[in-house]
Amino acid sequence: MLMSGPPGSGKTLIARAMPGILPRLELSEALDVTRIYSVADLLPSDEPLICRRPFRSPHHTISYAGLIGGGRFPKPGEISLAHRGVLFLDELPEFDKRMLEMLRQPLEDRVVSISRSAGSITYPASFMLITSMNPCPCGYYTDLQKECTCSSSMVMRYQKRISGPLLDRIDINVEVPRIEFEKLAHDRLGEPSAKIRERVEAAQQIQRERFADIPIKTNTDMGPAEVREFCAVDETGTYLLKSAMRQLHLSARAYHRILKLSRTIADLADKKDIQPAHIAEAIQYRPKPLN
Repeated sequence: MLMSGPPGSGKTLIARAMPGILPRLELSEALDVTRIYSVADLLPSDEPLICRRPFRSPHHTISYAGLIGGGRFPKPGEISLAHRGVLFLDELPEFDKRMLEMLRQPLEDRVVSISRSAGSITYPASFMLITSMNPCPCGYYTDLQKECTCSSSMVMRYQKRISGPLLDRIDINVEVPRIEFEKLAHDRLGEPSAKIRERVEAAQQIQRERFADIPIKTNTDMGPAEVREFCAVDETGTYLLKSAMRQLHLSARAYHRILKLSRTIADLADKKDIQPAHIAEAIQYRPKPLN
């Protein structure tokens, strides 16, 4: 997920709340996470088994070895320490562009291989990537109240620090607008994370039953063959997809990601079939062309 909006709109708060709505770790997942932290010498002395989903938020000045992993005796990097949890990259355009490109392979393969003269080692890296950015250097390009001081060329250069192939791997792109005073001052409480987690766990149970006979756990693990089998759409949905492919110039990867996201939206709504509304919502989350 990529969140874009002016400073102080709550992007970091949303990211930090994400682990609270994710399903609880299964025992096998907890053992995987614990082994990684043990190898990295980061296992807390009072917590022999890590039972909470990791949340890692490295600074944009992090080194290659710190993010991907490495060293003379290769240790796990942040992408492996976020295994089965969340990797949050705040101010995404500030990260080194070459380092961001290194995320493309782990996002696809869910593992990272580190090679050194003494040999190579593979660490798991199945994480949820959540990122945030300002729309321009000053941060107020899309703000309706404060005027942006950046030129069009500055905005374009800033946004193009994130390459198209990396954006193509991000399923959900959302704008986070400025919070109005009335909402800040209102005393009404929002929906608690525990209640949202119940819906997420119910959707995950649907996926477990769907993939009971194949070595897949969640919709994101589906390949093209599974997408064809489990993500059938009706005539209206096919028309929506065809229009989106033509107008947004979507890749084959984006096509499959839209279908997988539509399947997840349908699961969260407890619907057996993917409906046109689910496809339309998934299409809306694709990155918009730069103006």
